[in-house]
Amino acid sequence: MIAALIKEIEIRKEELKNTVIETIYFGGGTPSVLSVNEIQQLIKAVYHNHKVVEHPEITLEANPDDLSEDKIIELSKSPINRLSIGVQSFFEKDLKLMNRAHNSEEAKKSLSLATQYFDNISVDLIYGIPDCTNKEWKQNIQIALSFGVPHISSYALTVEPKTALADFIKKGIIKNVDDDKAQEQFNILIDELTNANFVHYETSNFGKENFFSRNNSSYWLGKSYLGIGPSAHSFDGKQRSWNLRNNTKYIKSIQQNQLPIEREILSKKDRYNEYVMTGLRTIWGVSLKKINTDFGNKYLVYLESQSKKYIEQELLYIENQVLKTTQKGKFLSDGIASDLFMLNLE
Repeated sequence: MIAALIKEIEIRKEELKNTVIETIYFGGGTPSVLSVNEIQQLIKAVYHNHKVVEHPEITLEANPDDLSEDKIIELSKSPINRLSIGVQSFFEKDLKLMNRAHNSEEAKKSLSLATQYFDNISVDLIYGIPDCTNKEWKQNIQIALSFGVPHISSYALTVEPKTALADFIKKGIIKNVDDDKAQEQFNILIDELTNANFVHYETSNFGKENFFSRNNSSYWLGKSYLGIGPSAHSFDGKQRSWNLRNNTKYIKSIQQNQLPIEREILSKKDRYNEYVMTGLRTIWGVSLKKINTDFGNKYLVYLESQSKKYIEQELLYIENQVLKTTQKGKFLSDGIASDLFMLNLE
């Protein structure tokens, strides 16, 4: 697999030939099972095939149970300079419900060790978990903050079909997800992190100044990115592409110098819809000037017309010709965005 990933980087180097790489992100699945030597090989391949900024953000996603002290020390000596740790919850009952491999003590130990060797750490937390009270949710946030981490990503629990959780809910063993409670806990999250001097810069992301995720911010600001490996997605501003999911077929295809990839050219309508969706999720909002310049007056008139009712409901507002969500509108941003989508005009 490592050889195939390196080869794909080489095969696709022309796709970003005029781009200077700002971030490298090891994510999707559990990249922390890679040895530090394997991680080094992949980073070296990126440097060999691309121009890279002097101080790139290089992130590794990791589960707490993969972060032994030896592994953390090894990683700290590598080019990795940011860890994203999938804690999800510090309560045993929540971790069991989500079928996580780690326990609460492992989560705390991994953070205690990681903060000794890394300054730039992000913690993932899940809200809206059945039977997680608001008091427990506050405790989750405060425990994460007690380790001094500068970034927190937090998502509502979603129940995927054909999972054990979906089956338990269907049988009545576990309560279903309560959207009202999820919204309550989202508001608690905003209050607690705002009080701790975090900036709510994207719907699911909170960072201290200078600790916003440069990688994720690139997606929301519409920058090009290259995804390497099975099921990885890429974007160059005009088209989106994705690799097939099957590991064996992926490796075989790469060995034959063939990209196991599908591509989709984005229409003007698609690009408008994506800009509205990502823009409303961030503190940077949707620039009305950009809408007019990039997509034309018909799109601007449509956006202003569709957003009017949400402005009246105090879910959206316009500031300096930029459309943004209010505090009340943040939790509903995806639903609002979908109502602003262009469905017919081209």
